[in-house]
Amino acid sequence: MNGPVPVLVIFGPTAVGKTAVAGRLFGPGGLLAGKAEIVSADSMQVYRGMDIGTAKPDPSFLTDLPHHLIDIKNPDEQFGVGEFVSAADTACADCYSRGNFPVMLGGTGFYIRNFLLGMPETPPSRPEVREQIKARMVEEGAAVLMDELRAVDPASASRIHVHDEYRIIRALEVHALSGRPLSSFALSGSFRSGYRFKTLVLHREREELYARIEQRVAAMFRDGLAGEFRSLLEQGYGKNDPGMQAIGYREFFSFDPPGSRPDEVMPLVSHATKRYAKRQETFVNSIPGTTRIHADDHDLLGTVCKEFFQQFS
Repeated sequence: MNGPVPVLVIFGPTAVGKTAVAGRLFGPGGLLAGKAEIVSADSMQVYRGMDIGTAKPDPSFLTDLPHHLIDIKNPDEQFGVGEFVSAADTACADCYSRGNFPVMLGGTGFYIRNFLLGMPETPPSRPEVREQIKARMVEEGAAVLMDELRAVDPASASRIHVHDEYRIIRALEVHALSGRPLSSFALSGSFRSGYRFKTLVLHREREELYARIEQRVAAMFRDGLAGEFRSLLEQGYGKNDPGMQAIGYREFFSFDPPGSRPDEVMPLVSHATKRYAKRQETFVNSIPGTTRIHADDHDLLGTVCKEFFQQFS
């Protein structure tokens, strides 16, 4: 198809009900069934073997409603924002060429914002500089390098978790190469050309969202999250691998041996998930042109999505 590619973006915090909304709207029997394909914007659902802890949709749902950018990496592989934007561009173009509408669905706001506005013009990576910082990460540890990042780029440090070694290394690398903090490289204030976007933000009251998080985490442990973690260890993955730094996995490393004492791990996962959901809700303020809709307002969601699709039908 010619012309700009229309992309419906559905963002929301963890456990708000994004997958349920997608199924109700675009799955079999839905208002817009057969019209859409999902482009996942979840930085951890890209990893194979990490199904329970990332709340990955079950295989039957993925069969009924085509998804992209799920199960494309091993847990020891990086999947940075630049690679996401490139892969999402390809997925959206392919989807639209088949006569379907791409729907970007997920809670990784950092990915979504860069997809909408484009990547900032940061200096390209230099292998010798990066390797020096990576060697320091191994020798000195993430906490030391995070303290260094706070000194030179407090804005970036406030947005990066101490377990996110990849982003710590990249922020320090940018500063080493340019003498400027990563946070000073601003995104464009306008949307990328070649697209038409409609961005919906799903929300719930904080108390309800936190209750849903507790229920989800409890269900994950009943469904075998501890066993999934041990299986990943048996495959040779460890605490420094990117996938294993995800919430729901990194907390198991708090005890020796890793994977033990799941009853004590569960409240750590619940607490970390609530903190992440709060950051997601704050981060959405940096995404322009959003429309907030309650996750249970099915009629309004259906109307807004249908009207957007009709503009390009």
